[in-house]
Amino acid sequence: MNQIYLDLLLHTILEQFHSEEEFCTNYLGVELADWQAWKSGANNLSPELNQKIKNLFSDYEWMLSQKVIRQAFLFPEKRQTAVAEYREMKTVVAQKWIESGMGKVELIPYKNKNDEENHEYLDLRVTMDYAQWGYDDILSFRLPAHVQTQIEGSQTQTALLDWVSENLTETYTSFEE
Repeated sequence: MNQIYLDLLLHTILEQFHSEEEFCTNYLGVELADWQAWKSGANNLSPELNQKIKNLFSDYEWMLSQKVIRQAFLFPEKRQTAVAEYREMKTVVAQKWIESGMGKVELIPYKNKNDEENHEYLDLRVTMDYAQWGYDDILSFRLPAHVQTQIEGSQTQTALLDWVSENLTETYTSFEE
């Protein structure tokens, strides 16, 4: 098992679920022991379960994770900072999309993969819309709910875009669940 992939995956799981146990039980439908064995390389998961794991990422986030893994392979000094680099690059790309005038920002209450609302977090989603169904690029950012007070007046798209430009990188990259 590639350690950088595993680190990115675990970060994503903990961003979307309360724990690995919740992820295994409620999303994958496997025993925690089977998951632990897969992480250690002792067993395989079915193609369906591997697809469910990949679906934790949007298409664009998956592509970005693969670039980070490649960079860590080529430059061993990046291995210790791969997750931080992934998080930062997500914000850089989102800001570029917004600066281009083509990115759309949405602020929605955070829901985990079980559709349970959690008022401790909110989800900021930046989308690049290509006007073709199924081809939009999406970046999602789980943020602490207290930032909503910073964004209170940001119900207008312009104010929300300003908040993202000024605060997303620092807020997202410094936030640990």
